Amino acid sequence: MWFRNLQFYRLPAPWQLSADELEALLAKHPFQHCGSQNMESRGWVSPLGNDILAHTVGGQWLIALGIETRLLPTAVVKQEADERAILLEEQQGYRPGRKQMKDLREQITQELLPRAFTRRRRTLAWIDPVNGWLGIDAASPARAEDVLEHLRKTLDHFPLALVHVQRSPAAVMADWLAEGAAPAGFTLDQDCELRSVNEDRAAVRYVHHPLEGEKLTAEVRGHLEAGKLPTRLALTFDDRLSFILTDKLELKRLDFLDVIHDQIDGNDDDAEALFNAEFALMAGELARLLPALLDVLGGEQEQGLSTAAPGAPGDAPF
Repeated sequence: MWFRNLQFYRLPAPWQLSADELEALLAKHPFQHCGSQNMESRGWVSPLGNDILAHTVGGQWLIALGIETRLLPTAVVKQEADERAILLEEQQGYRPGRKQMKDLREQITQELLPRAFTRRRRTLAWIDPVNGWLGIDAASPARAEDVLEHLRKTLDHFPLALVHVQRSPAAVMADWLAEGAAPAGFTLDQDCELRSVNEDRAAVRYVHHPLEGEKLTAEVRGHLEAGKLPTRLALTFDDRLSFILTDKLELKRLDFLDVIHDQIDGNDDDAEALFNAEFALMAGELARLLPALLDVLGGEQEQGLSTAAPGAPGDAPF
């Protein structure tokens, strides 16, 4: 059940909400399949596939948002509308107007929706109530926002903040590349991208290419002096966890290395025990990584947490 990506946020530490309270609140907004006339449905599902919505292991929580979407391409609706428009023109003696075509498309959408295929996906979120972390396994902030938006609707009180650091990730990554080395605890891997800040947005990518050594360091320095800044850099933390750090402070392509997997002791046939072991190890490694990462980025900026109730005037997620 390892996360592949991480969008992470700040919660108050320790978070006063208990696991039982979270379970009760999630249970009020369970996932339900799309109705015949609904394009999408969202709700909380069990991470483990049982009846528990807030899965807890060693003080760490795991929740999952289920989303079901009906697949009705606009091209299909347009094609059907165009065919019916021809018949209408023959019947009424003139081409349907803009409003008539709009009404026709809406009618066709309602007719086709019950027969449309559905696609389901699930997004996992890790909550560390002791250290104050919320991490979402999402490749983009937009996908993570699906979970955040539903949490705002679900929780009576949802204080959350973006993580801000003293130095921008791009500037720090540029320093590491210029020096040809990462700070203690981290090592440079073999992928990075540098992109121009000018309008041309010229980019240079190194893929499966060693980023250390005098020759390459000089080459990278040339790109930095030409106005390019790192947008992605592959790193390994403590020889245990590899990832791509982006200039937006996102973690992508998380890879928990063999030294972590080798710690799992149990029967692979016991699915729940294996799930719990993997989650406990993953949560432990992420709880170690995030403070270390923020430290090498100059430390975390002090900031207030949003405390507005969901839906309140002026409510902001961060």
